[in-house]
Amino acid sequence: MRRSRPAGPAGDRHWRGSARLAVGCALAFCAVSLLVDWDAGSLTPLRAVLWVTLSAVVGTVLLPQRVSAGPGWLAVRTPWHRLVVHTDALAAVRQYDGVSSHLVLRDVHGHRLELDPRILAANPLLWHELDTGVRRSLERGTLRQGADVLARLGHHIDDETARAVLRASGLF
Repeated sequence: MRRSRPAGPAGDRHWRGSARLAVGCALAFCAVSLLVDWDAGSLTPLRAVLWVTLSAVVGTVLLPQRVSAGPGWLAVRTPWHRLVVHTDALAAVRQYDGVSSHLVLRDVHGHRLELDPRILAANPLLWHELDTGVRRSLERGTLRQGADVLARLGHHIDDETARAVLRASGLF
């Protein structure tokens, strides 16, 4: 009999597509920049290196953060660093709305991370891991601020999921 291994951490299932788009935009920028400079007759090796470097910077800036979660933790990885919070020891949660809505999570160990709540809405496994950790934080009494924010976000995610099911079934 084969033993089943525990599932790996949940991750953003749309990250690869977003990363491909970022790399494609950077490559297109590089190609267009080199072609325009070459057509103008001013392309030199130094300028080519400059355009390639600038394109690499554009690709790095456009690369989305990679979100993953497991039992009791949520991590956000960027090209520069990796931030982790303990979801079963959350102290505060805040949501900032505006042009770019983001969720800020802080745990009792002093760790902090920010992420786009749309990532949670688009990835039910990530939301499940966060929600499970939040429930543990509430049971332990560590979550003092933001339980209402997560409850609203949970209702929003549930509403979106229900609409998607109804739309897929042709009832909406």
